[in-house]
Amino acid sequence: MASLKKWLDRRRNPWKGVFYDAFHKWRQEGGQKRLFDYSWLQDGAVVLDFGGFRGEWSEMVLGFADCTCHVFEPHPRFAADIKTRFADKPNVIVHDFALGSENGTLKLSDEGDASSSVAAHGKSFDAPIRAVAGFFDQNDLPDIALAKINIEGGEYDLLPALIDTGAIRNIDRLQIQFHLFAPEFVEMRDSIRKELAKTHDCAWSYPFVWEEWHRR
Repeated sequence: MASLKKWLDRRRNPWKGVFYDAFHKWRQEGGQKRLFDYSWLQDGAVVLDFGGFRGEWSEMVLGFADCTCHVFEPHPRFAADIKTRFADKPNVIVHDFALGSENGTLKLSDEGDASSSVAAHGKSFDAPIRAVAGFFDQNDLPDIALAKINIEGGEYDLLPALIDTGAIRNIDRLQIQFHLFAPEFVEMRDSIRKELAKTHDCAWSYPFVWEEWHRR
């Protein structure tokens, strides 16, 4: 039944083909194993977790090295859960807001790990967003080993802000999940990747599934 739904979805929305092809290749080539190999991280490294959800990813990273993790989670319930989860770890700093191009609020759908400011869902709430420029002015983070970005469409605001402010130059590796909610997101991703390529090289990519970039 799931395969039939995917087939019908692709037939009705041919622009989603890039995602379905990439996801098939991702599964064939064991992409998840590549994504979650953090054996290269060293103790003391600084890691940014954009889209903390319940903190599982940060906890996994801490299993590889004693890092300082900045976790960004604008959903108040999830942010509270993460704070509780890492209450005994002062090296995990939880920020209960999103980062983007400017200060304000965003209408965030309340859909668990799919909560999004872009995708349309039934129920939603206002969540705080802070400007990238202000955050990096207030926090001395000159050398960031890794940033994971999985924020359900928010990447189309966050990444340009990181690039425009120059903060992107502080990040050694990025793991990004671009989301494909409409045909125009293909061009939006291409535009961001073009700018990102000025400072980073793409190590591997499965479009709209996951990709990794390394600072030159």
